[in-house]
Amino acid sequence: MNHIARIQQKLVENGLDAIFITDEKNQRYAAGFPFTDGCVIVAREQAWLLTDSRYIEAAEKAAGGCCRVQLFDRQHSQLDLARAALREAGVQRLGAEEEKLSHARYTALEKELGLPLLPAQHILSELRASKTQEEVESMILAQRISEAALEETLQLIRPGMTEKEVAAELVYRMLRHGSEGNSFDPIVVTGANTSLPHGVPGESVIREGDFVTMDFGSLKNGYCSDMTRTVAVGHATEEMRSVYAVVLEAQLAGIAAARAGIPGREIDGAARAVIEKAGYGPYFGHGFGHSLGLDIHEAPNANPTGEAIMPAGAVVSAEPGIYLPGRFGVRIEDVMILREGGCEVITRAPKSELIVL
Repeated sequence: MNHIARIQQKLVENGLDAIFITDEKNQRYAAGFPFTDGCVIVAREQAWLLTDSRYIEAAEKAAGGCCRVQLFDRQHSQLDLARAALREAGVQRLGAEEEKLSHARYTALEKELGLPLLPAQHILSELRASKTQEEVESMILAQRISEAALEETLQLIRPGMTEKEVAAELVYRMLRHGSEGNSFDPIVVTGANTSLPHGVPGESVIREGDFVTMDFGSLKNGYCSDMTRTVAVGHATEEMRSVYAVVLEAQLAGIAAARAGIPGREIDGAARAVIEKAGYGPYFGHGFGHSLGLDIHEAPNANPTGEAIMPAGAVVSAEPGIYLPGRFGVRIEDVMILREGGCEVITRAPKSELIVL
């Protein structure tokens, strides 16, 4: 899929003649091709994808219908082709990704292209914040892959397994079910390590009575899924069950409040109020959720400082947690699509009762 036409409309609205795109994910968003090792130039009436010999054939097949795909080599440098494209399009006002380029690269590009660069990252960020139906369908496919991997892995978890072994099973099974790779390095933690929101899988061994928290995601057509489930092994104490119930109640409250047209902090606040009322407020330190798409973390966010208005079509995680240092933690995460009147949760994995393996 490509979004050249959407970008061209934004160029007109923002008084730009073209935008110069170097970030890999933004290039994929624009032209539908993930590996250019070059750049994409979108002007008001035409577009170019510049790449080298490693990718030229694949790029022509994937993006030839929306872009003029050109090969740069020793005889025709990327900068020569870029300058020629800008001259052909009569570009005077050129946008660039000021948030993705270092200051040194930004200023060097101005000299190399012979044009001042104007900040234009917001064009791509705003477009990417609201997903098209085609983008959503890719994310649902990625989610189904993750769920299939979880279902199979739950049948394998037993005392004596290490966190690394569980993580390896998830990764292997996501690949078997069609994932293009991990949307991020999986988090698998057990026992006291579950109090670490972003714990790294290690050699810790699962024991009877432990929680196991698994946070992981797949890729499909370049788009991410993200989910977390916390399960118990063998048995769970009443306190463990109680904390799980509070986290689930908080997640459902946030989901019920989630809709387009409100700032992200309102969604976060609905969930946070549940956790605070239960007396666990100090143990929920991160935000309720983040947007995701081609990147696992995108904007806008549903956190306590999230002032940006959530747009219709935003795909946002719902992942409150309670983390009791040195003891245990619980996180439950789904993904939802924001609509004008509410949201649609696309995650189907069970969560309504604590799973005890």
